[in-house]
Amino acid sequence: MSLNCKSIINELKKNANPENVAGMARFGINAENALGISIPFLRDFAKQIGNDHSLAEELWSSAIHEARILAGLVDDPKMVTERQMDRWVKDFDSWDVCDQVCSSLFDKTEFAYKKAFEWSERDEEFVKRAGFVLMAALSVHDKKASDKDFEKFLPVIAREADDERNFVKKAVNWALRQIGKRNLELNKKAINYASSIQKSGSKSAK
Repeated sequence: MSLNCKSIINELKKNANPENVAGMARFGINAENALGISIPFLRDFAKQIGNDHSLAEELWSSAIHEARILAGLVDDPKMVTERQMDRWVKDFDSWDVCDQVCSSLFDKTEFAYKKAFEWSERDEEFVKRAGFVLMAALSVHDKKASDKDFEKFLPVIAREADDERNFVKKAVNWALRQIGKRNLELNKKAINYASSIQKSGSKSAK
């Protein structure tokens, strides 16, 4: 399907659901500039559109909540630059945009592991979350990676386990669990780290 940014946004607006927008806040989603469109709809729409890097950049620039999720679905990971990733991550203002872009696009780029480490050290809530979402997504999607690639994440998870912010601690938890699900050997290592983290004095770490 050949569509330009304007026609795609018009189509999104046609499918807007104000009731869903009202309900988004209950799930901790920033509903500012949101249309209330479901993820399944956006995924189906993305399949119709196909990969288009330039279009993804235009959709992202619109600042519309669902258009940004769609941008992550239609962009070509081979054309994504490190600069683009750093630019987009600064715009993350909601956990769902963060999670969808990281697990649909960023984890498929050549910079994914580098950014997981870099962003995990950042102070901004959604940038830090993005680092750990990448760890979780890579654990599921990168079938060719070695155990050592994921073992390197475990000390980082332990280091940041005391972050009390909801969207960060949930992502740290998610990353640890997904690494532990990858195979039995990593499961043992993840459990050992979990036991160590649990002994911390931090409420969040426990």
